[in-house]
Amino acid sequence: MAEPSYPDDLLYNAEHDWARVEGAEATFGITWYAQEQLGEIVFWDGAEVGAAVTMGANYTELESVKAVSEVIAPLSGTVLAVNDTVLQDPAKVNESPYEDGWLVRVTLTAPDEVARLLSPAAYRELIG
Repeated sequence: MAEPSYPDDLLYNAEHDWARVEGAEATFGITWYAQEQLGEIVFWDGAEVGAAVTMGANYTELESVKAVSEVIAPLSGTVLAVNDTVLQDPAKVNESPYEDGWLVRVTLTAPDEVARLLSPAAYRELIG
């Protein structure tokens, strides 16, 4: 299980998702807090490459031993890649939520949305 962390190179939303923005692209995943609340993740059905995702809207679901949880897009974009490692071994999200456990990579369609995300300090304050 990962240790509690909220990397400074990421941006966050209030629904406990993160985005690593690199130019016109971003990688999405769920935070340490989210995976801790879910418990052991046992299934992820992925997302379709080429699909549009909208900031604040559900784009996929993660199933844990406790519940099925919607994953909310931190930014709007078009899915470029899906993490095949997580499709095969969903527990990677628990083990490494920011590195091996990322979910999708997108091309941003509304880069100005980045300014609406939470800084690491603001996210840490949100979760207490």
